[in-house]
Amino acid sequence: MTVLIFVLTLLFFVAIGLPIAYALILCGVALMWHMDMFSGQIVAQNILNSASSFPLLAIPLFILAGEVMNRGGLSKRIIALAQALVGHKRGGLGYVAIFAGVILASLSGSALADAATLAALLLPMMVAAGHEKNRAGGLIASASIIAPIIPPSIAFIVFGVTTGVSITRLFLGGIVPGILCAISICIAWYFVVRKEPGPIFEKSSFKERVQAFVSSLWALMLPIIIVVGLRFGVVTPTEAGAVAAVYAIIISVVIYREIKPLDLLDVFYIAGKSTAAVMFLVAAASIPAWMITIADIPGQLIHLISPLMEYPVFLMLVIVVLIILIGTAMDLTPTILLLGPVLVPIVSAAGIDSVYFGVVFVICCSLSLITPPVGTVLNVVSGVGKLRYEELVKGTLPFFLAQLIVLLLIVLLPQIVTLPLAWLS
Repeated sequence: MTVLIFVLTLLFFVAIGLPIAYALILCGVALMWHMDMFSGQIVAQNILNSASSFPLLAIPLFILAGEVMNRGGLSKRIIALAQALVGHKRGGLGYVAIFAGVILASLSGSALADAATLAALLLPMMVAAGHEKNRAGGLIASASIIAPIIPPSIAFIVFGVTTGVSITRLFLGGIVPGILCAISICIAWYFVVRKEPGPIFEKSSFKERVQAFVSSLWALMLPIIIVVGLRFGVVTPTEAGAVAAVYAIIISVVIYREIKPLDLLDVFYIAGKSTAAVMFLVAAASIPAWMITIADIPGQLIHLISPLMEYPVFLMLVIVVLIILIGTAMDLTPTILLLGPVLVPIVSAAGIDSVYFGVVFVICCSLSLITPPVGTVLNVVSGVGKLRYEELVKGTLPFFLAQLIVLLLIVLLPQIVTLPLAWLS
């Protein structure tokens, strides 16, 4: 009965159009009322305590770093480097988008920020090169969702804080799957553009490539600093966020000089607004998360699906389908906040590594960013590129399928995540 009340109240509040944060609070209150333990003081304490978590401090720091990078010229130089390396090939701008998407993912950790940047800078160029607009937009959207998988991923931070799984190990575990997703999109793009017009850009000379590399070197150093620092225990994820923010500000203001000191006030304001939205969701989700623990909903679900516990691969396939279906109607962060605390005890009871599951979970949530009807990344690319939503969904399909194949391979072969993770850790 508790599970039913939890699901029905949440679906009801979402269906009537209530903002997801308020829906989460009311869902938790409904559970408290059902269990005859409602207290406004408990609600307030949960909201305040959840938002004061030290690991969550990494979220505003990485959001600030990403905003500074976009405004300070780091993103622009990454795209210029990618164009110098592969822009001359058939469909070269598509490979530029993928390459830039991977590098930007390792800088910002935000799919929405990367989607807005790539759509604004590359989509007009791809259309001018003769690519179909919806297909180019679909590629950019698909490349953008690598951001939650590759560190520093805000999604991994939220998942780790919510479930108690090591954020550092989640970061390291996402590197190989993120690269595989990028490779899968490259393969799909290769087959998509085989019959399209040839390159319109001349091959860059060795000197031009060196110049592009030198110009982007400061930007390329940041992901190396973060991964090496995490690998050798020099910094925690929160400290890595502080390093990223300070580094991005110094590079943008002092070296590239594309941001004036007074412009930082506007950057801080925008980053603060983004942070407020994420943190309010986290705080609101603390109430149903606490009630999920009190009501032992994971235990009830374990009892319901006990026949599957002996077959971990089949259990993972069922969970993957569940997450992707829920993700079609809910954004990435709420999905993590709601399902993470419920599913981690279940997979742990089945003997599945929680870090491996966290990586799979976030990949599923990332794919939901390009699935209708919600598909927040689709909305961003559609708005920036002035594309019809329905046409963009069609353009995304081959790249979505390519990444879905990678996800299924990871489910069938957990060693794709666990072996590199053991080496990196």
